[in-house]
Amino acid sequence: MPRDLTPYPIRAQRDGSVVHVENHASLVVSDLGGGRLELSAPQEAGTVALDIALAAFEVLSNHGDECAIRLVDPNWAPLLPDLLAKGIALQAEIGPVVLPASLWQVPDRWCPQPAPNYPTLWQQGPHGRHPIRPPKPTGLLYQRHIPWLDQMLTLRALDESDLETFHRWQNDSRVAEFFEESGTIEKHRAYLETLMADPHMLPVIGALDGQDFGYFELYWARENRIGAQYDAGPWDRGWHVLIGEENVRGADYVTAWLPSLMHYMFLSEPRTQSLMGEPKASHAQQLKNLSLGGFAHIREFDFSHKRASLVQLERQHFFEARLWARPETGRGAPLCFSPARLPTTGDWT
Repeated sequence: MPRDLTPYPIRAQRDGSVVHVENHASLVVSDLGGGRLELSAPQEAGTVALDIALAAFEVLSNHGDECAIRLVDPNWAPLLPDLLAKGIALQAEIGPVVLPASLWQVPDRWCPQPAPNYPTLWQQGPHGRHPIRPPKPTGLLYQRHIPWLDQMLTLRALDESDLETFHRWQNDSRVAEFFEESGTIEKHRAYLETLMADPHMLPVIGALDGQDFGYFELYWARENRIGAQYDAGPWDRGWHVLIGEENVRGADYVTAWLPSLMHYMFLSEPRTQSLMGEPKASHAQQLKNLSLGGFAHIREFDFSHKRASLVQLERQHFFEARLWARPETGRGAPLCFSPARLPTTGDWT
């Protein structure tokens, strides 16, 4: 049965020069070309609330070829201090602008639970010292509308009620070939109980419009077996995946769940600079998907049970290349601004 995780975030839709925000006044967008947009609020819209603004900013930066959104009328003034304080907007020579690389690093739109402001405290681990990890979150972790599917993708922390679904997926022949954890429901109950008790592991369920489709294991790299294979940063994270439902396999879905999962891991811990993976070196399709998703191939190495490829996705690359968009949308257009080079008057004429 699909899980009801509503209320979902306010939705927005662009129709030419108008951004319609669900159950709210519309905003006006002007496309100046070269990825430059200007967004204004009609007088009748009054003060723009943060959730309305975020919905509009997301729909205008969801495709990968947008460079900057300039906020151009006085109705933004009451909200502007909050936008600037959070880093959603930056003050440039041309006035306040929203840069996709900055916007998408702010969790307010996508994560119902704020990232914990957890201190860095060290302890010894299997591969040297590592930070003590924050308490693991429960419930809904992340939600994002996927425009090319017109579905809401959610990530939530696995709990005891997911055992039967996990058991069914693990005994699917295609899953078992790569995950290698087929077995009895008792085996899977013990497996999940071990993970849920382990501070460095977070088991997660992915769903589309409330229908569960996949399982993800998120882990801190320094405490994991991958931590012995490279010089792991203290907040580097890794992940394993299984897609349990046959109808959610294929490119349209990979380009939905893969960047969304990476996005969640970067948002949930702002100190995380790299996301790591260790797929089978022989799994050509997965390696192709990871390459399209922005992962760099570092090298191959041997685990006791497989020959693996070490792959890495860096935070800066994910956000500056706008990897949340589909690869074919032209993400990473040549004209791109960053905090190191904000738009100038010359860029806007």
